Amino acid sequence: MRFGLNTFLVSSGFSDADLPLIKQFKSYGADVFELAVVEVGGITPSLVVESLKESGLERPIVCGAMIPGRDLRGSKEQQADCRTFISELIVLAEQLGSTMVCGPFYSETGRADRYSGAERKAQLDLITENFKPLCEQAETAGITLAFEPLNRFETDCINTLEQAVDLIERVGSDSLKIHVDTFHMNIEEADSAAALIAAADHVGHFHASASHRGLIGKDQVKWQEVLAALKAINYQGDIVIESFTEDNEVLAKATSIWRKLYEGPEQLSVEGLQFLRKTWDQC
Repeated sequence: MRFGLNTFLVSSGFSDADLPLIKQFKSYGADVFELAVVEVGGITPSLVVESLKESGLERPIVCGAMIPGRDLRGSKEQQADCRTFISELIVLAEQLGSTMVCGPFYSETGRADRYSGAERKAQLDLITENFKPLCEQAETAGITLAFEPLNRFETDCINTLEQAVDLIERVGSDSLKIHVDTFHMNIEEADSAAALIAAADHVGHFHASASHRGLIGKDQVKWQEVLAALKAINYQGDIVIESFTEDNEVLAKATSIWRKLYEGPEQLSVEGLQFLRKTWDQC
């Protein structure tokens, strides 16, 4: 099992300027480095590969952000822009030696509204058809494409693991998996461990996030049960901590961080990684 850190902890979108984070995250105890990507253009793959190799953090994870204008159920232009971005992420992953591309790829984050049953069916049909060529690209590249259910305040589309499984079955590709996040599960699932077991064959990536976005293990997530469920389903992926800090104004506003949740990135990283490793070993 590799335990890692997502760059949203410090950066509002990974670029070459963030290359020092690789060494920094290694010093915090990370086994794997997850690039939170908003725009692919600011990243030089060869420089990232070199830095990852120097720190012993090869085979990173690529995590994409669905900013306004990227929406597989939006206008034709928004759908095209979203497909292009996800396609670029798959190419980037190949260049970095990654096998995992993750994120809430089905829709623009923050789009939450009421729709009729017919409207929702039409939206799911659009998402399904848009995913198919992307999954073909991912399969050819040997990449897993994992999409993330979000809580009801961040999307009206895919909130639960059960809904995610339904979408995977609609698309019908072995390359499409679920990107699980405990923060969102804590809001949407009746029993997070049971939801993981029910979706066992489809779990591809895992974000460890506290129920309040603060210190892991000092929150309401039932970590022993959740990690035991991952072991029970023979989860073979990585476990990555994702959180945000009030010091980054862009992300703090986007994720509603209105108060100080911990002392800083080092505390959250070091204590969180230690807690996860210890709890994993005890399961």
